[in-house]
Amino acid sequence: MASQAQPEQTALPSDIVLARLRQLHPRSIDLSLDRIKRLLEKMGHPELQFPPVLHIAGTNGKGSTLAFIRACLEQAGYRVHVFISPHLVRFNERIRLAGALIEDGHLQAVLEECERVNAGDAITEFEVVTAAAFLAFRDVKADILLLETGLGGNYDATNVIDKPALTAITTVSMDHPQFLGSTVDEIAISKAGILKPGVLGVINRQIPTVQKMMEARAQEIGAPLSIRDRDWFIDRVSKRLHFRDHKGALDLPLPNLRGSHQTENAGLAIACLRQLADFDISDAHIEAGIQSAEWPARLQKIISGPIVDALPTGSDCWLDGGHNEAAGEMLSNTIRRWQGGKDGPRPLHFIFSMLSSKDPVGFFKHFKGLDLTVHCVPIPDYDGAIPPEECAAVVRSFGYNATVNPDAVSAAKNISGEQAPLVLICGCLYFAGTILKDHT
Repeated sequence: MASQAQPEQTALPSDIVLARLRQLHPRSIDLSLDRIKRLLEKMGHPELQFPPVLHIAGTNGKGSTLAFIRACLEQAGYRVHVFISPHLVRFNERIRLAGALIEDGHLQAVLEECERVNAGDAITEFEVVTAAAFLAFRDVKADILLLETGLGGNYDATNVIDKPALTAITTVSMDHPQFLGSTVDEIAISKAGILKPGVLGVINRQIPTVQKMMEARAQEIGAPLSIRDRDWFIDRVSKRLHFRDHKGALDLPLPNLRGSHQTENAGLAIACLRQLADFDISDAHIEAGIQSAEWPARLQKIISGPIVDALPTGSDCWLDGGHNEAAGEMLSNTIRRWQGGKDGPRPLHFIFSMLSSKDPVGFFKHFKGLDLTVHCVPIPDYDGAIPPEECAAVVRSFGYNATVNPDAVSAAKNISGEQAPLVLICGCLYFAGTILKDHT
């Protein structure tokens, strides 16, 4: 997704460089690869000096899918570069070099080199960060690079790799309509822009119109496709994960990452891993990776910190950064499964904040029928969130209970009752990042 300013725990030299670079942001964003291509050419084309690249686009699930792929590759002994966005707590989270987060000094150095070479030309923050990551990837040896798009696909700054080893597209839904289009089909056209001639694209389940569009695009440019429910299959059967493709079947434990939607992400990851040429990844490596993958703020259980301390004894507290309609649907499905357990429904509370660029109506419409109370809060030191009063009005329009609170801890203190509640802190990744600074 597009980069936005986010509070940091401590000001680092790299933060100062980023603050200077933000001043170069063009007044209006024209979706184009011209700026990033110009900068990469001046830097000697670091993107031409990479290990094999797996490029991934989509709406929800890109980060979780990459987390599964990385864990499986590392179980097989490979050194893995990773580029993601946005970060949660520290900017360094966006760039992982051969398994380790980029160090502060290295991050500062590559950002300053981009600043020097760019020489004051208009450029977006995400474009500069992408170029800086490319410098870092060039200078550290690895076996593979997992590259996540930021905004869209076709004109995303990462889409300068002409011949990746593999492309992958997660399920597409409404995402950044102000940039990518007002319909899912228009957005899918942008996401499908990462497909390349002669490069296999692995595609997760899509709505029929989107799948037809992707198949047409692939045929037009000569990109072979491996499509879920045609070429590969993933299902949750009882408490096992069943995967099948032309190479055979796998019977696996459920993923380490929680939520019913992680079956989808794990399936796409496995489908990609089984199509990677020249990599020796066994079934045992896949099983170990699926069980060990970690991805913060995706239905992450919070066990300590001031919010947990303020909640009633016995509360279950979870954190999720999902922020769009598809995320609301996935969270609703997971919560309904939890509420249908042997103990029956528990009091359900959200501590909620969402960016003003997102759609709270689309998010909340999937929770109908649940006895839900939403505690609306601001994001600390950040003015890009929907005011809590406006969020509360949306919540009440669906018939849910809503409160307005000055902060998340105050919201937690307002949660009471005889039965220990289920609490979900949610609404956006930026909010989740502020929570993770003080909670584990």
